Amino acid sequence: MRFLFVVQGEGRGHLMQAIAVEDMLRRNGHEVVEVLVGESSSRKLPGFFNRSIHAPVKRFVSPNFLPTAANKRVNIFGSTAYNLLRIPIYFQSACYIKERIEKSGADMVINFYELLTGFAYLFFAPRVPYICVGHQYLFLHRSFEFPKKHSFEIMMLKLFTWMTSMGACSRLALAFCSMPDDAGRHIKVIPPLLRSDVLVTEPCEGGYIHGYMVNAGFGESVRAWHERHKAVPMHFFWDKSDEPPVKRVDATLVFQQLDDVEFLRRMAGCKAFATTAGFESVCEAMYLGKPMMMVPAHIEQDCNAYDAAKNGAGIIASDFDMDRLLEFAQGYVPNKEFVDWVKSCERLFLCSIEQSSGMASCMFPQAI
Repeated sequence: MRFLFVVQGEGRGHLMQAIAVEDMLRRNGHEVVEVLVGESSSRKLPGFFNRSIHAPVKRFVSPNFLPTAANKRVNIFGSTAYNLLRIPIYFQSACYIKERIEKSGADMVINFYELLTGFAYLFFAPRVPYICVGHQYLFLHRSFEFPKKHSFEIMMLKLFTWMTSMGACSRLALAFCSMPDDAGRHIKVIPPLLRSDVLVTEPCEGGYIHGYMVNAGFGESVRAWHERHKAVPMHFFWDKSDEPPVKRVDATLVFQQLDDVEFLRRMAGCKAFATTAGFESVCEAMYLGKPMMMVPAHIEQDCNAYDAAKNGAGIIASDFDMDRLLEFAQGYVPNKEFVDWVKSCERLFLCSIEQSSGMASCMFPQAI
């Protein structure tokens, strides 16, 4: 089969999942003919994506979330107003997605949580069927348990997730553990899609803290803790385009731009991991058996952290207080069932693709 990908370019999770899926499909005799990536003025596409993906990559302007003034959490109301003003631009992008789908010769489209894919199918109804892949589709599952807070934001998150999948044949929800499918909502639960480099990595325990922050404003919290604990080595990755590729604060604190090879090497050898609770990095830490502290930057990450903590991944914090992480690391026991679950991913994913390709029709927009 020939596939076309549409990928949300915000953060690293959807990009890494697209890399993993392309690798899986190519190994099994399929072809990815084109990859469309949503871009915005506040984020740039990491270099590792173009180095790792084999299919031609094309970009389009896509909605994105703006940070608060402190650059820690997402500014919900500011982001809504900003994106409403750009609706004419996004409509042109939806037209472009529809055009590329029809010209690519693809047999199926895989959407990695890009909102404009849902609108392209709602307005133009391309004849090529599509499926949606992402952990966010678990938020539409009847049995998913949300944190007991942020009820309005959770409602908006579910609405956004539903809109990304309007007209899809199937929603493949990536989960920390096995769950029954939700057939009524066309949700198939599958393991996380980790890239092959992660699956063959041998972890070891070093003496440093590894970290990743989606919003660079958390860097001040890291620096504040570092000033009180200069003896503890820390290596953090961030997305701060106005800084050099590697910013060495001193002998024991380094901030670095995203690099997939170096990120994984640092993950494999760290003592503990601190993160803003993006699904992909949480799964990588769980797979490699690393104790973790999650500091959510927006409602989606609040849900990720809550779900991951229930599955033994780590602890949740409101800031990067490494004292809590180091204390937790002393008694941490890795979740070995998670490793077995991840290893079953390729079989379950390919079965889901085959089932979706055999469906006669796709979903019409439904209530959440």
